[in-house]
Amino acid sequence: MKLWLGMGVALILFTGCNSTQNIQLERKNAQQALIIQQQQLKIEALNKALASKKPTTRRTRTIVPRTKKNIKLKKVEDNNFNSDYMYPQTRSTPKPKKVTKLAQAETTATSSVMGKAECIAMIGQEKFDKYTQMFGSESASIKRCKMLKAMRN
Repeated sequence: MKLWLGMGVALILFTGCNSTQNIQLERKNAQQALIIQQQQLKIEALNKALASKKPTTRRTRTIVPRTKKNIKLKKVEDNNFNSDYMYPQTRSTPKPKKVTKLAQAETTATSSVMGKAECIAMIGQEKFDKYTQMFGSESASIKRCKMLKAMRN
């Protein structure tokens, strides 16, 4: 009997705990339902207010057609046209361009003689090898040396 009584008390306690949680959930649900109903009532009231308003009519402009004017074109006489003035035959002679002699003529004569030894002496063996590898041949690296020498002068 004590066992039955203990189990009964335990069941009542457990059901009491669950019922308080259920009551709290029911209260929250009731509050949310009330909020939803209030929002729906507000929406319905706004819809009724919008429906009861008369639609605004736009002002329409009445465009009055303009009267056509009878315009008579005047005959134009072009006796002041002079083709010599409009299209002159004598044109201004172009000014001759000044030709400046560059110092390349002097350097090309001396630079065409540049050889591998002179190029290595000027830029160094490492750069010569680097240019040879980059450009693919020694003649290309010698041309590079000629260009560098021309820039320095």
